Amino acid sequence: MIGRLCGKLVAKNPPQVLLEVAGVGYEIDVPMSTFYHLPATGDAVTLHTHLLVREDAHVLYGFATLEERSAFRKLIRISGVGARTALSVLSGLSVADLAQAVTLQDTARLTKVPGIGKKTAERLLLELKGKLADALPAEAKTGPGNDVLNALLGLGYSEKEALNAVKGLPAGLAVTEGIRAALKSLAKG
Repeated sequence: MIGRLCGKLVAKNPPQVLLEVAGVGYEIDVPMSTFYHLPATGDAVTLHTHLLVREDAHVLYGFATLEERSAFRKLIRISGVGARTALSVLSGLSVADLAQAVTLQDTARLTKVPGIGKKTAERLLLELKGKLADALPAEAKTGPGNDVLNALLGLGYSEKEALNAVKGLPAGLAVTEGIRAALKSLAKG
């Protein structure tokens, strides 16, 4: 398995790049999220890769971060989701946005991605539930925001309502103030 390539970026033709490593040129398909963060041609670049071996082809996929590669691998394990669909999802959503959509069970966000219909979005949300929690931003998992979230869940609010209320809270807010502000936000909604 080819896990990572470091070399000179020779060409960029979305969604594919050509990376020269020790005199060998590798054609690598990348999501647009990675493509937009690539340096200029001729510069050095490192990509985390996934080699997909099929009966008719060996295709190399590259990612700027380990989180993107991990999300890609989780996506292609889902029945009916191929590598092209997984690249499309990662091109349309960051890993954090995908994790948040899964947590909130937000089909609307996924159906905005080209090639993802309502049924595919629902299958993705079901299959990925609980598998992308590590990709949520740190402030959503720890700190006072998490205490506020737990308090709202304890009061009987749904996870979706609680996450939406906590999302708008300023950083550094005390837990009691956070709960107060979140309850005000929920009362307005």
